[in-house]
Amino acid sequence: MTASALRALHHDRPAGDPLVLPNAWDAGSARVFADAGFDALATPSAGVAASLGYEDGSTPPAEMFAAVARIVRAVSVPVSADVEDGYGLAPAELVERLLEAGAVGCNLEDSEGHATLKDPQRHADWLAEVRAAAGDALVINARVDTFLFGTGDPADAIARAKLYVAAGADCVYPLRAPTEVLPVLRAGITGPINMAAAPNRDSVAELARHGATRITFGPGLQRYAMGAIGDLAANLRA
Repeated sequence: MTASALRALHHDRPAGDPLVLPNAWDAGSARVFADAGFDALATPSAGVAASLGYEDGSTPPAEMFAAVARIVRAVSVPVSADVEDGYGLAPAELVERLLEAGAVGCNLEDSEGHATLKDPQRHADWLAEVRAAAGDALVINARVDTFLFGTGDPADAIARAKLYVAAGADCVYPLRAPTEVLPVLRAGITGPINMAAAPNRDSVAELARHGATRITFGPGLQRYAMGAIGDLAANLRA
């Protein structure tokens, strides 16, 4: 359950064999994925929010860190936590809270208010402070929101990614990047690239073919599970 173990899983992977991290939203789902044999897990901020009864982006930080801690306690594999934009915490406090929860990795996004991209250099400087506070104790997955809130220009995503890698990010995550753009991103970005898959094998396989290093699912697995429960509920009610 160390950052070095998680970091190692990102490197020296054969082509077409990305690291697949299921996104667990509570202790029970974490155990299901760990028991299935996955080497590491991630958490989805939106999925955790939904499990706690909040809208995406509205989870109080204390509840998010407590949820992460419950997931970590439930499994014996490394866990990376999605902590959105860091909740306004100073880098040292953010790192302290993550390590107290037992996480060995984190997602940090470069947008604020679920609406606006941050200045990339300012965000890179902040990431560098997080890296300095964490040392090697956290694997930092720097989310790039160009395709979510920006122009969708791959050149902008690559420029941001380069700044974040230089600041100490271990991996970059161009959320909502079209699959066909991945080879362009792969050619322009040094180091691991995280992509989001739909909750099915075909989506994972397609991203693997296009060069993804790491694959996560965001809240997709939690929503899939809740859809299945919804179907069950409807059948029982009938």
